[in-house]
Amino acid sequence: MTPGYRIIVNGQNITPKTNGRLINLTLTDERGDKADQLDITLDDTDGRLAIPPRNATIECWLGWTGALVYKGAFTLDEAVHQGPPDTLVLRARSVDFKGSLKRKREQSYHQVTLGDILTTIAKRNELEPMIDSELAATPIEHLDQTGESDISLVRRLADQYGALGNVKANRLLFSAAGTGKTPSGKELPQVTIYRRDGDQHNYQQADRDSDYTGVQANWQNTDSGAQQTVTIGSDDNPKVLRHTYPNALEAEAAAKAEYKRMMRAGAKLTLTLAEGRADLYPETPVKAVGFKAEIDGADWVLERVVHSLSDSGYTTRGEMEVKV
Repeated sequence: MTPGYRIIVNGQNITPKTNGRLINLTLTDERGDKADQLDITLDDTDGRLAIPPRNATIECWLGWTGALVYKGAFTLDEAVHQGPPDTLVLRARSVDFKGSLKRKREQSYHQVTLGDILTTIAKRNELEPMIDSELAATPIEHLDQTGESDISLVRRLADQYGALGNVKANRLLFSAAGTGKTPSGKELPQVTIYRRDGDQHNYQQADRDSDYTGVQANWQNTDSGAQQTVTIGSDDNPKVLRHTYPNALEAEAAAKAEYKRMMRAGAKLTLTLAEGRADLYPETPVKAVGFKAEIDGADWVLERVVHSLSDSGYTTRGEMEVKV
């Protein structure tokens, strides 16, 4: 098996020009509000490489010769030529927030659903909305967007409702975190990784919130003037959120989001595969086999995947958390 790749810049296949020059190619596949990042370092000791123009579109395929996997399109964010020995370093990201998504807006939403707000944002930015159906149905009594960009609002809503909100490939993605599902709600197929597949593993079990049995959020009842509470999980020893919410719906959403975060934070697992797997993506469910009982017995979900290709081979590092 021979590691392989393909690079296309502004529609032109430059792979033949980079063969024999590739020092390193690293693709970091993120979830949530972080953009994917592509880093390419090329040997230019003969000075024959051209520096791509600003904001060039770079498409990348990774994998093994004869079985390459398309990893997406990226916008060139930074180009560095340095030496000696002369090298060309290209850094590109999957999202460009320089346009309408970053424009500050003034808008109020009243008696709507979370899906209504996200669809409105998607349409005015010419994006295709892909929103988890359960999250989309969440009722919102009132929400103000005051001097806030659309992408900032998406991130705020994702944090508030324990979701993953991002823009990739002209799509607005919004889904529950750590569930192993696509934004459309489809279950992703589970991947089994055996210990023999890897070079290294790192398992950490350190949970500061392990003693909590639930989450409690307070909200202000404007009719009675009294402060009331919402509890998710058991109320034997709940974690109490500091913020007081304006209504029961927002309090419940915040408590649910924090409770899910606590469930995911129980343990972390990082596996480095000796033979890279381009088919691994964030939110892919993983079953580990051949490790300690605590590792093999847990259901994992990838939260970050790093692909690295160089003269020494092609490896993939997967960073995982416990599936909700």
